[in-house]
Amino acid sequence: MLYRAHADAAVGVSCLYAVYDPVSGECSMARAGEPVLALVEAHTGVVDYPNLPPGPPLGIGGLPYQSTEVDLAPGTLVALFTGGLLQAADDREAGLAQLSQVLGESRGSLEELCDRAVATLLPGAVDVDATMLLVRTRLLAPNRFAQWALAPDPAAVAAIRSAVGKQLGDWGLHDVVFTTELIVSELVTNAIRYAGGDPIQVRLIREGTLTCEVSDTGHTAPNLRHAASDDEGGRGLFIIAQMTHHWGTRYTSTGKTIWTEQDLPQPEGP
Repeated sequence: MLYRAHADAAVGVSCLYAVYDPVSGECSMARAGEPVLALVEAHTGVVDYPNLPPGPPLGIGGLPYQSTEVDLAPGTLVALFTGGLLQAADDREAGLAQLSQVLGESRGSLEELCDRAVATLLPGAVDVDATMLLVRTRLLAPNRFAQWALAPDPAAVAAIRSAVGKQLGDWGLHDVVFTTELIVSELVTNAIRYAGGDPIQVRLIREGTLTCEVSDTGHTAPNLRHAASDDEGGRGLFIIAQMTHHWGTRYTSTGKTIWTEQDLPQPEGP
């Protein structure tokens, strides 16, 4: 949703950004502008509207954004929507009450539930800027991930490389062992070198793609650069970027996580 206070003002965009961890069940959220979030408990249908700290619309600038962390049980319905969805109601509270009734009876598919919510709150022709997104949480089965805690000791690099190789072998992912060992070695080495003396967390997730995560307590952003031909170092992240499908960094209140994604080989068959 776009914001412009007057003709000469900067244009801002509202956004609600959420990152869900399917291993721990924790969801981190931050709000820019006026989007609203609803959480529906799977078994009781109880609807809650978390009070997220407000942030300025994207592009306007000003205050920093604050994140909120909540633990979500498996099957929790998460509804993200803009204020336009409530514009046809007598007031905001009445609109939220209508939406709570619809979401609390969350039968059928998410697409059908979204259609019912829009039809209930915006009957007739829709001429407002309204957006709604529904998702339902789930936890990964224990055989879909592996995680380790490492001491910030250079000797840990060889140990985690061996552990990762064994885990991938147990999963039958022999084709990605070499690449993943190289990725883990580089990321763990960087964490030991730059992140201080706190423990390092390593996690592999096998779900559609192979995700590798290395978490530490540092807040320094990784620097991808092109090393000169006579440089003795500085090529690690560049090599990782070439060997992975995606990679990036996410920050938390306790540090950062550098993650990579690799495409998995397709199973053989007719």
